[in-house]
Amino acid sequence: LLNINVGGKLFQIAYKVVARYPITRLGKLALCTDPMKKLQLCDDYSVQKNEYFFDRDPSIFHYIFHFYCSGVLWIMDEMCPSNFVEEIEYWGIHLKYTQRCCRILFEEKQDELSEYLKIEKELEAEVETLDSTEQFEGKFLGQFRATIWNLIENPYSSVAAKIIAVMSSFFVLISIVGMTLSTVEEMKHKTGKVWMEHMETICAIFFTSEYIMRLISASSLKNFLRAAFNAVDLVAILPFYVQILFENLDEGDTLYHEELHKVENVSKLGKVLKLIKLMRIFRILKLARHSTGLRAFGFTMRQCYQQVCCLFLFIAMGVFTFSALMHSVEHDVPGTSFTSIPDAWWWAAVSLSTVGYGDTVPDTILGRLVAFACISFGIILNGMPISILYNKFSDYYAKLKAHETS
Repeated sequence: LLNINVGGKLFQIAYKVVARYPITRLGKLALCTDPMKKLQLCDDYSVQKNEYFFDRDPSIFHYIFHFYCSGVLWIMDEMCPSNFVEEIEYWGIHLKYTQRCCRILFEEKQDELSEYLKIEKELEAEVETLDSTEQFEGKFLGQFRATIWNLIENPYSSVAAKIIAVMSSFFVLISIVGMTLSTVEEMKHKTGKVWMEHMETICAIFFTSEYIMRLISASSLKNFLRAAFNAVDLVAILPFYVQILFENLDEGDTLYHEELHKVENVSKLGKVLKLIKLMRIFRILKLARHSTGLRAFGFTMRQCYQQVCCLFLFIAMGVFTFSALMHSVEHDVPGTSFTSIPDAWWWAAVSLSTVGYGDTVPDTILGRLVAFACISFGIILNGMPISILYNKFSDYYAKLKAHETS
């Protein structure tokens, strides 16, 4: 008999039994005749007891022992997949010796664990800042830059940092409100326009100061430029300065400026300025820097992009299918809006989304039956992924919150 001590528990098994599996660790031990090679296959050997000692998990070795006796490797649900794989790799046993049912369930559990660990790692990276105060040690003005970094990037470091974070969100909201009010007719007069310009200038100065402080406190310029949030900050302040550049191409030529303002709404320059002003709407994305909910939403969309793409695919299939059916049963009705399949796309889209504006409705009984089927399909279609997305969002939000406060 081969005496094996695994983690303090003694197992005895016949040499000829383990020798049936020569590529395994115990099979090699049973067939090996060189004492030195035997010592390389185990952790220790007791000459008095003729015992080979292995510093491994004895609870898992029960299943290894059963495998040598029966030829079948069993896997219990309560086992950790990573630990079990590590143990059987040590003993030189392959998963092919398991029953098919056990192997399928085990591989599914492995995939779930891998996906869980991947998401945990990405969640930690989501809340982990690119820099840390330790990275400023030994660098130029390291202490000063570390202080600025704590004020800007770490709102939990001090009361002043928390105030700056609140001010950042406040100025974003003020900027969005100002941009919205600037389109109101009553605010386009001279007084309202001046107030809006002053508000925009103050917001732009704050955002610029914030960006410069982040740039100064960055330990790596490459990582700073590659960060998504920093790109959002840059997009938030560029429209203000580009607008000033366009409007002041030649400050000395007053007549030129008067002519420019006269044709601003119809000229190419005026269209460019309108587009640049519209880019200020991206400032609302700055709220994601201090909003766990927005970051969790973005993370959910990235993790569930396959489900979202699948949803859009089903919607597109439904739109094409029901618009074609509606056109086939309604195109002969006098005065119908379903004159072609593309004309019926809008009706199919709003019906599938269960919004139903009522601007286009069927007149025939068959058309109403098609509309009922379209709405029913839309209810079922929208109900499937929403619960998945919401559950994942809630889970990611809770984990992000836990990582931030830990």
